[in-house]
Amino acid sequence: MTCELCGKGTSLTRAVVEGVEMTVCKTCSGFGKILQTPVFQQKKITPKLPETISTIVPDAGELVRKARERLGLTQKDFALKINEHQSTIYKVETGHLEPNMMLAKKLERNLGVNLIEENEEVVVSSLKTKSAVLTIGDMIKLKE
Repeated sequence: MTCELCGKGTSLTRAVVEGVEMTVCKTCSGFGKILQTPVFQQKKITPKLPETISTIVPDAGELVRKARERLGLTQKDFALKINEHQSTIYKVETGHLEPNMMLAKKLERNLGVNLIEENEEVVVSSLKTKSAVLTIGDMIKLKE
């Protein structure tokens, strides 16, 4: 852990500063009233690993329409085959409805097209601080 005011990670304690209870270093504890004096072990911060996110392809409706027509099925026949409403198929094909994951998987199975794509989440760090923890001092622009 680091000081929530200055970002230093030595000799931390809990204190009330300006009415807010926070973890601060010995120097910053002078700005408030010390509540207790435990010494915290500094934790190692592990970076967030990218996750895989499933999304529906942008042109899903067009893919569904072309695949259905390739099989020679009308919207009504196809809807009956997969146990969905004809209006649902119409809305998907015209782009007025993005299919949820369950419907997209059903459409993929029955039409032989790929409607779901796997994307890796991109982790972007916008703030460059000395520590990996954002402190109040990082957000305040000091007068010079």
